[in-house]
Amino acid sequence: MEPRILALVLAGGEGKRLWPLTRDRSKPAVPFGGVYRLIDFVLSNLVNGGYRRIAVLTQYKSHSLDRHLALGWSMSNMLGNYVTPVPAQMRRGPHWFSGSADAIYQNFNILTDERPDHVIVFGADHIYRMDPRQMVNQHVESGASATVAGIRVPIDQASDFGIIEADEHGKIVSFIEKPEHPKPIPGEPEWAFASMGNYVFETKALRKTVKADSHNEESTHDMGGNIIPAFVDQGTAYVYDFNENMVPGQNEREHGYWRDVGTLDAYFKANMDTIKVDPIFSYYNKKWPILTHRPPLPPAKFVFDVEDRRGAAYESIVGAGVVISGGTTRRSIISSDVRVHSYATVEDSLILQGVSIGRGATVRRAIIDKNVVIPDGTQIGVNEAADRERFTVTESGLVVIGKGDKVKAG
Repeated sequence: MEPRILALVLAGGEGKRLWPLTRDRSKPAVPFGGVYRLIDFVLSNLVNGGYRRIAVLTQYKSHSLDRHLALGWSMSNMLGNYVTPVPAQMRRGPHWFSGSADAIYQNFNILTDERPDHVIVFGADHIYRMDPRQMVNQHVESGASATVAGIRVPIDQASDFGIIEADEHGKIVSFIEKPEHPKPIPGEPEWAFASMGNYVFETKALRKTVKADSHNEESTHDMGGNIIPAFVDQGTAYVYDFNENMVPGQNEREHGYWRDVGTLDAYFKANMDTIKVDPIFSYYNKKWPILTHRPPLPPAKFVFDVEDRRGAAYESIVGAGVVISGGTTRRSIISSDVRVHSYATVEDSLILQGVSIGRGATVRRAIIDKNVVIPDGTQIGVNEAADRERFTVTESGLVVIGKGDKVKAG
């Protein structure tokens, strides 16, 4: 008999390092790739894998996320399938979630109602494809109380992750959350083994460990910082190597692709990974599609075909409802319902829904959030000093303009 599985998606992240993109939305609701939201990737992995009882634990500025789930992720419940947002319900007192483990503790009623044998707990803000069935199968067969998905990361980036040490049988012997001096993989000094923030738990063990943590006043009630180390101390935590995951329809180039998009530069780079002729991450895998809500917009349109006024897009992703009217885009993602007017140029940029690029404007290496109007003749990404006086600019020089911000001509 197949074990009963419930999936919990941790989607309450504030995403401070993605400001101003998270000024009006939670991190999992941030748009990606012209049509998707960050949460679409984990939900697609779960649903494609056959896990269709999913509770999305929300908190921070959740309206945009809730609306997206309602529009794009409603499933027939005739067979008990659902994707449902669960806000902080204050079941344990008048306070919000005080950490990812507390989010689970405050929602023990879901475990009581659903009675799963095992619980999948995945994060909501990474770009990747994964067949979760393979991780669940290993977890069940091993008899582990907790299984942690692990991936190799460069040692100079490892301090941003929980770092795993495991024995030859995959049993985790050490788990340190965001160590100052991460320990490399034995024999591979340039690499460390990091947690992906994806876990599978035996339900009774999860309840017992999270409940004990809730009474610890010194705990930060964090899954990576407190709960996984507790399972390691019990000797019941094992690692699942993401490199062994084989996704239907995925080619060798894409195999093992996983990106943490916790900073503006990382988020931008992951978007740009998708636009090349042979991208390292492709949306065109029909055997493992990335699912989302698609508004009823007309096809994209390119108009004018005269010298110096030709609507064109090169090495770009162009969404539905876009009109490129005598302007040019290169190496960019143009999201739905955008207007690029005559003589305008957009290069190496991510343009989100409803943006208007004015006549003769220049946009280079920028993220422009929804509903921004770029006035005629305005230059963005041309003069870094001038951009820093008006906009958010990262250390790499990437210009970021927040949702609905007013941009003065210049």
